[in-house]
Parts: sequence; C-alpha cells; structure tokens
Amino acid sequence: MRIAEISTPEQFQAAAAPDSQSPSQNQHNQLLSQIQSKIKQTESHPTGTPLPDSLPSELRQLLTNLTQLAPFPAANNSLKLHLWKLSYRLWNACVDFSNAAAIRSPSSNRSSQNVTKLRHVAADMLSLAVDVVGVHSPAIKSASFYYKTGLAWHDHKIFDLASTCFERATDLLSKLDVSKILDAEERKLLLDLNLARSRTAWEISDKNLALTLLNRSKTLLFGSSAHFIALANQFLAFAKAVLSRNENNGSFNDVLKLLNEALNLCEKGLSISRTREETVEIKELKSKTMRFISAVHLQNGEFVSVIKCVKVLRENGGEKGDHHASLPVLAMKAWLGLGRYSEAEKELKGMVVNKGIPEGVWVSAVETYFHAVGNAGVETTKGVFLGLLERCHVSARAALRVIHRVVGDGDGIEGLRTRVKVVAELASDERVVALFASEAVAKERTAMHAVLWNCGSGNFRLKDYETSAEMFEKSMLYIPHDLENRVIRAKGYRVLCLCYLGLTQLDRAQEYINEAEKLDPNIICAFLKFKICLQKNDHCGATNQIQKMISCPDFTPDFLSLAAHEAVASRALPVAVAALSNFLNFYNSGKPMPTTEVVVLRTLVTILSQDLDKEAEVLKFLKQAHKRASELGAESFFGKGEVGRREQNWFAVTSWNFGAKCGKEKNYELCAEFLRLVSGFYSLMGVGQMEENNVTICKSLIMTVSAMIASENQNTTPLPDAEVKHAVELLERAGKILTSLSVGNIEGDIHFIYVLNAYDMHGRLNNLESQHHIVKNFAGTKTCSPQYLLQIGLNASQGPRFNAEVATFALSECLSGFLSSPSPNYQDVALIVRRLIAIASTHKGNTDDDAVLSMYKQAYRIMVGLKEGEYPTEEGKWLAMTAWNRAAIPVRMGEINVAKKWMNAGLELARKVAGMETYQAYMEDYVAEFEKKFHTQIAGEIQPQQVQ
Repeated sequence: MRIAEISTPEQFQAAAAPDSQSPSQNQHNQLLSQIQSKIKQTESHPTGTPLPDSLPSELRQLLTNLTQLAPFPAANNSLKLHLWKLSYRLWNACVDFSNAAAIRSPSSNRSSQNVTKLRHVAADMLSLAVDVVGVHSPAIKSASFYYKTGLAWHDHKIFDLASTCFERATDLLSKLDVSKILDAEERKLLLDLNLARSRTAWEISDKNLALTLLNRSKTLLFGSSAHFIALANQFLAFAKAVLSRNENNGSFNDVLKLLNEALNLCEKGLSISRTREETVEIKELKSKTMRFISAVHLQNGEFVSVIKCVKVLRENGGEKGDHHASLPVLAMKAWLGLGRYSEAEKELKGMVVNKGIPEGVWVSAVETYFHAVGNAGVETTKGVFLGLLERCHVSARAALRVIHRVVGDGDGIEGLRTRVKVVAELASDERVVALFASEAVAKERTAMHAVLWNCGSGNFRLKDYETSAEMFEKSMLYIPHDLENRVIRAKGYRVLCLCYLGLTQLDRAQEYINEAEKLDPNIICAFLKFKICLQKNDHCGATNQIQKMISCPDFTPDFLSLAAHEAVASRALPVAVAALSNFLNFYNSGKPMPTTEVVVLRTLVTILSQDLDKEAEVLKFLKQAHKRASELGAESFFGKGEVGRREQNWFAVTSWNFGAKCGKEKNYELCAEFLRLVSGFYSLMGVGQMEENNVTICKSLIMTVSAMIASENQNTTPLPDAEVKHAVELLERAGKILTSLSVGNIEGDIHFIYVLNAYDMHGRLNNLESQHHIVKNFAGTKTCSPQYLLQIGLNASQGPRFNAEVATFALSECLSGFLSSPSPNYQDVALIVRRLIAIASTHKGNTDDDAVLSMYKQAYRIMVGLKEGEYPTEEGKWLAMTAWNRAAIPVRMGEINVAKKWMNAGLELARKVAGMETYQAYMEDYVAEFEKKFHTQIAGEIQPQQVQ
C-alpha cells in the first residue's frame, strides 16, 4: 500500500527559501536533484514493463555519495524533510510496480528483485534523515521500511540481505523505550520484526538465534491475544519444519519442546482473550498444536500418549469438543500400535458417520488398518468402504486405492480366498462400477482393470484357475463396450478360456473363445480352439483346426511347433504328426524358422516310433531327411561340428534300428529300405567321418541285399533286373570297404553273408567267373572258416545258381580245412566227400572216371587209421557200395581194367567199414571168381552183380 507524504506545504515553503547556502549544501542539493531526477524516471516508467537493471544501481551510487556527506547538520532540517519526501515517492513507485505485477501474470524474478532493490534504497534514504524534526516516530517509520524490505528479500530467498534489513530495523528500534510505545500497530511491528528476523535465522540454519529471538518475543506480547497467537504460530511452524525433514536423530524432543511452547502460549492467550472470536481462534490453534503433539508421539511409538491427547481433545468443550478428521486416524493408529484391534476397528467404523473426514484421510486410514491387521481385517475394510459409498460420494481414485490395498502388492493374492472374495464383491458392486463409468475417470478405470487383471494373473500362475477366472471376469466390468476396447475385451475372453481349460470345463471355455473370435479373430483364438479339441480327444477336429490356424493372417510357424508340443503332452500322436508335417512345408519358403528342419524331422520320427505299425511313415520322413540333406548339404541340414555329426549319426542309427526291427518281424521289404538309408546317411559325411563308420556302412550294404533276397523269397516274386543291378552295385561298394578294412574290424559272419549275396547276384547275371573269383578271394582271407566254405559249397552245388567249379573249390578247401583240424568232424567230412563225388559225377559224368575214382581213394585214405565208427558208418557203406556198383557199366562195356579198379576200390572201402563183413566176403569171392574167369571167358559174359 502507498504511504502518504508526511511533509506539509508550510514546511516545504520554508525549505524552499533558505537564507544562504554553504558549499556543502550545494553538494547536498545537487545530489538530491540527481536522486529526484532518477525517482521521476522511476515514477514515469510504465508499470507494465520491467525496470532497467541500471536504475537501482545508479540510485544506490547517488545514495552512497550522499551518505558520505552525512550526518547532516541539525539546522538543515529542510534537507532531511526533502529526503523523506523523495524516499516516500520512491517507495510508493515501488508499491505501484508490485501491485501492477500482482494484477497481471507473475513478473520475472529479476524484475521483482529490481523493485526490491529500489525499496532497499528508499529505506536507506529514510534512515539518513531519521533524526528529522516534525515527523511523528521517525525511527519506527524507518524501521518499518527496513522490515518490509527485509520481508521482500526473504521472499526472494536472499536471506543475507533480509537479515541485514531486519538488523537495521532492530538497531533503530533498540534506541526506543518500549514501555512508552502505546500504539498497537507500532507494538505489533516490534513483534513482527522479531518473528521475521527469527524466520530468516532459521532459514540460514542458525537455529539457536532463531529460538533466542522467539524467546525474546515473549517480552513483546503486550498482553495482546493476537500477539500470543502470532508467536504460538511461529513455534508451531518451526516444529512442523523439523517434522517435515524426517530428522529422527533425537529431533522428537526438540519438536515436542517447540509444540509445548506453542501450547503454553495458547493457554496464556486464552486467559487474556477478551472477545469470542479471539477465544475461538486460540482454541483452534491449541487443538491444532495438540494434534501435532499426538502425531509426534505416534511417530515416536508413544501410543498411550497419543490416546491421552486424543481423549483430551475430544473431551474439551463437552459435546463441542474437537472432532477434527485426523483424530480417529491418530486414535486408530495408536490402538493398532498397542495391538488392540477391536478399538482400532471402532475408530475406523466411526469414520463412516463423520462427514467431515476428507476422502484421502479415510482411504489412508483403511490402508493402514488393513496393512496392520491383514486378512483378519478384510471384512471390516469392506464394510467401511460400502458404508462410505452410502454416506457420501466416493471417487474412483479412492475406490481404486482401497481395492488395490486389499488385493496386495505381490503377485496375485497367494491363494487367500478370503481376500479374493472381498475384492470380487467390491469390484462387482454396482455402485463401485458406476464410479468408473464416465470418461473423466478413464485413467482410473484402466488402473482398476489392471489391478484385477494382475490379481487374476497371479492366481493363474499359482494354478488356482477358479479364483483366477473370477478375477478376470470382474476385470471385464471395467472394459468399455466400444470399438476401441474390443481387442482388450477379446483378450479377456481368451484368458477366461484358458482358465476354464485349466478347470476342464470345456463347454465354458468354448463359449468364451467363440466370443473372443467374434471380437478379434486371430491365430490365438484358433490355437485355443485347437487345445479344446485336444482336451475333448477330438483328434479329427484338432487336425482340421491346424489347417484353420495356417489360414489365419497373423499365423506364424511357431504355433505349429506349439501345437505339436500340446499334442504330444495330450498323447495325441497323430495330431502331433499332422502339425509337424505341416511345419515342414514352410522350410522351402525361405522365411526364418523357429527351429531347424532336422529337429522337426527327428521329432517326427521319434513320435512315430512310439506308435505301432508306423514303420512306413517313419521310412517316409527318414527318406525326406536324406533327400533334404542331399539337396542342402550335410552341414547346412544337420549342422556343423559335433552337433551335426550327432544328428547325422542319430538318423543313421535310427534307420539301422528300424531295419533290424522290420527284419525280426519278417517285413523284409521295409527292412531293405531302412538299411539302404543307413549307408545313404553315412555317405553324406566327409571322408574322415565315413572311414570311422565304414564297418556300419559295409554291414548296411550287405544286409540290404540280404533283405532284398529275403523279400523276394517271401513274396515269390523275382527281383527286377534293375534291382539286381542295384544290389550288385551295393555289394561292390561293400566289397571295396571290406578290402580296406583291417582283419580285426571284419566280422566273419558279415564277410560270409557278403560272399553268399555276391555269389547269388552274380549268378543271376550269369557271371560265373565273378562268382569263382569272389569265393576264391574269400577263401584266402583270415575271416574264412571251413564251415563258411561248407555252406558256400553246398549253396553252389544245389539250386538254380549251381556252379560246379565254385562248389568243387569251396568244398575242397573246406575238406582240407576240416582235415587239418586236430579233431575233425567226420560227419561234415563225409558230407563233403559225398557232395564232391556227386558234383564230379554230375559235372564230368563218365568222361573223367579217374577224377571220381580219386575222390573215393581220398575217402579211403581218410578212413585209414580211424577208429571203428569214427567215420560215419552209413557214409562208409555208401562209399563202398557206390564204388562197387560203379564197376557194373565198365563190365558191360568190356572195360575190364576200369571195372577191376572200381571193384577193388569198393572192396577196400568195405574192409574199413564195420558191419560190412558179409558184403566184404561176397566181394572178395566175386573178385576172385572174376580174376579166374578173366582169361577163359569174354569180358561181356562176366558181369559183377550190384550190391544192394
């Protein structure tokens, strides 16, 4: 506010007509004239524009020059009066600038500080003429300028200048006799100055000075209740400042001291208050102070003291006692601290009927109560909240806070059904839902949906699907039914479908996913329908759903992989196979795939291996793996390094195992196909890796041909020429590997089977020379044994692949091998001899009788020296009889010498066979008679009789 000019016209007329002027007066007038010019410039400056920064500094410099001429002579009172007038003009100009700034938008801090600088100049100008004559209480007026300027500096937080102003004002007033100051405004200035100086000291952390100044202020109360209130408020303000800094290191005692000082001042002020308004104001301040004292006790854990304070506050004034909103909160927290939950519950319920309690206060109280009591306070919390809904308007934000507190901050509610039940009841209450209906609370509605959704998610992770479904259903109440939120609603329906899938309530799950698909048809809906089909054991429906998944616009191959996993978990193996089979179709698209093709094929084979009679499908995917590996290259398909090698080995070993399985089951056609793949997979490896697996490759090649032959015999259908040629190629590869292998790595059985198969296939091609070459080479190996040669010889000596040369060679070598043994098996020896005789007889006939005879003689030599019965008797009889009988034809043909050879051979053999004594006597008689008649009768008349 502007300050009235204090000079009278008479005073300034006197000042305008001095008798004479000294040089110093001329300097004074010159400086005053310059100051007046600057003040006029200030007065004429538009109040709506900032002051120039140079103006305060220029005025300050002129004032400094004038100060150097002080003190002014006592006789020059007119100069002092002029200085007072200029000071007031400058002050009033500053008031105009401040008022204009208050009306318009807030001015900049720099502009406001320039005005405060001018105020400071005005205060200093006034202090130069503080001893002026003719002005009432000039020291108090000058101190008032400094006080107001100090307040301005304090507002700018320039506390050093504020402190300077307050100290100058204090110095001016210290020279006065306080007891003689009777004006109320002047007395109030004394107190306000002391309080302002104390506040500034507090801001610069000089707390001792601040408290000293407050205590000094007790002598400046002058029996005024307003002064008591001001000082008490300042003590209270300092206490609040300490509390707000959360200084727990012994600060509670300091706070209580400050609050007790304020309380004492209130009580003293009440004793001297004269008006009803003063009494009410002091009582309110006293109650406020006591509430803060209660809060300090509560913060310090002194719960009994809190209860006492609240009781005093409520009882003061009878029915008109303090019913401040904070009292039930303080009392409730104190009762909770004492563990007396029933009293705390009463305080909480009492808030429902107290309409003066702000929403934020009771929400905070509910949160505190529930945090302390936990699950036991769920029903109370619900009752309080619903009671508040009936009593007054509750905001959506408050409802959100309460429900969030009941839900808890953790993941879900950890299966506590009591809390979930209350949350569900509160969230589904029509009044609560209505709070979130308008667009003004869209943010809170979204938050409420998130709270309920997260609660449902937490229970879903805990596999409490029933609770989870309930919370998700309640969250749907907070999703608007508009186009913008249809995707969110669809998401809610999908998670509800998952919950009811977990509860195996498949019909409800189907209903929810159908609703979701209406709102937002996508791949997730299609996949959840697939899961429902699986749980219903509708394998056909699940397979059809796979095709629908593929047709979705947002489909990715990952869903086929996921579908396969779900199908395997449900033991729906045909569905898993269908999913993975479709998965394979995407590898030619060139798009990035979630897993490698080889893994998909391996999984397919593994799944099919778990089912019966799926060998044909297994073969199909193994062939596909081999084909893709051939097209892409082994490293690209199987992988590099050790991983790739293991994958390749897995496919080769699996092919071998399935081949062996089919062989045992006499499914030779599939057996051949599987075994053929073994060598195919290994042949894709590098040279070094192939050498490591040469034995397996060789076995698979040989056994493939064996399976082909077995299949031919089983089906009684001859192998086509192309298959025969292919078998020969396989055996040629096997033969090369056998040649490269060391003796220790070759199994005799495999080599033997190779020889049999090669003999068979070359025989089909009528390649007799190759047959003989193969057997001859085998006979020269260390893996060859007489038993193998016996089998080869027998095989070559009979059937459609008869080869006398090979049979003779094999049986001869076999016979040599048996005879070289320390204990020959003469049963086998006899068999070989008989077969050799048969081959020689069949192959050479009578054209080479000596060759056949030599076999009989070899048999005789074998029998020489053997014990009776060591050589099979029946075979010995057969040799003796057939040798004797062979003489019949030469006798008829007149070939006496040839006949004699055979008769002698038969007789010699009969002598070595036990049980042929009768035959031997007959033979000897006949030979003697034959020799006797040899010279008297013609050869044609003498014929030996055949031995039967």
